[in-house]
Amino acid sequence: MSDSHNQTHTHQQTTHQQATLDLSIALLERPSVTPDDDGCQDILSERLTQAGFDCEFMYFGDRDQSGEHAEVKNLWARRGSTDPVICFAGHTDVVPTGDETNWTYPPFSPTIADGYLWARGAADMKTGIAAFTIAAERFVQAYPEHNGSIAFLITSDEEGPSVNGTVKVIETLEARHEKITYCLVGEPSSTDTLGDIIKNGRRGSLGAVLTVTGKQGHVAYPHLASNPIHAAMAALAELTAAKWDNGNDYFPATSLQISNINGGTGATNVIPETLEVIFNFRFSTETTEDELKAKTHAIFDKYFSGSKANYAIDWKLSGQPFLTPEGKLVSACQKAIKKVTDVDTTLSTSGGTSDGRFIAPTGAQVVELGVRNATIHQVDEKVEVDDLGKLAQIYEGILENLLLG
Repeated sequence: MSDSHNQTHTHQQTTHQQATLDLSIALLERPSVTPDDDGCQDILSERLTQAGFDCEFMYFGDRDQSGEHAEVKNLWARRGSTDPVICFAGHTDVVPTGDETNWTYPPFSPTIADGYLWARGAADMKTGIAAFTIAAERFVQAYPEHNGSIAFLITSDEEGPSVNGTVKVIETLEARHEKITYCLVGEPSSTDTLGDIIKNGRRGSLGAVLTVTGKQGHVAYPHLASNPIHAAMAALAELTAAKWDNGNDYFPATSLQISNINGGTGATNVIPETLEVIFNFRFSTETTEDELKAKTHAIFDKYFSGSKANYAIDWKLSGQPFLTPEGKLVSACQKAIKKVTDVDTTLSTSGGTSDGRFIAPTGAQVVELGVRNATIHQVDEKVEVDDLGKLAQIYEGILENLLLG
């Protein structure tokens, strides 16, 4: 790079950083514990309106005591009316802080110390939203007659049950035939350094609550009872040892984990009537929800056939697996990251679920790209201050790559 190019690059990073930092602090000061937005989206709407976006609030869920607003507030903002539609997606809600006395700095008093910005939501994901906004403002200022459309889909229901947020906004957009072409979710995807990992897919999540019902009795008279714990043990052993698939180039093999087992009356001399087992599949594109259910039921049917006990399973699908293969969106992200950080990005589908699972089924290409995730949901959540301006530059570069190329 020439000296003049380096100077321009450094100046852009400095201006992006201060603007992103200022907006991040304004958002982080608001204790928007899920599902409360606490005015964060109002801040964003005001800025985006000034940048030429049409902003629309969407409310879903139960009405509050005043009867004026629903529980969950969502923001859909769009600038432009043509394709492609590049959507920045994220959430303003944060997880609870836990005991605030355990924090080095008050979690809703954003503090800069030791090169970090400390606050609840600093990594997950208010700085990402701030970087989105600054990137869009700078891009629109530089290219007011840009091609296509830029959109924002912001919810306050991502950290909660996720039933009145992004999924409902997408249903509304689909009903009026408003399609997203490319979606950039600002979840904290980076591991060791900014931009080293982007998520181009996520595993599906299928949860289950198994209830085994036997007959209560005295432990000294087992022939007069039916122990649901004993009845389930062999089936659970086979369930946990089963191989569901081998994964593929993008996804690891499907995994099952038991997260809770509950049985007993509290007395040592009583055979309980029921046993409850909670387990979850994180599954790849190599298998389906129906296949997982069928194989699970086959295992339990084998062991419960002729048993005095019986079982029932309550299933809940949280999201299907999705994948955005290497293509225009992935390439735009990789090029922008390389230009700003000189990092070669690795694609990954690891981790939990995100709201991308609601957007991908519409046909949109979806990736997740954000700050480092080392402290998300932890006490003393924090993010590197120096990464904020870089992230805004990366997002702006993605807009340039997709709308100017």
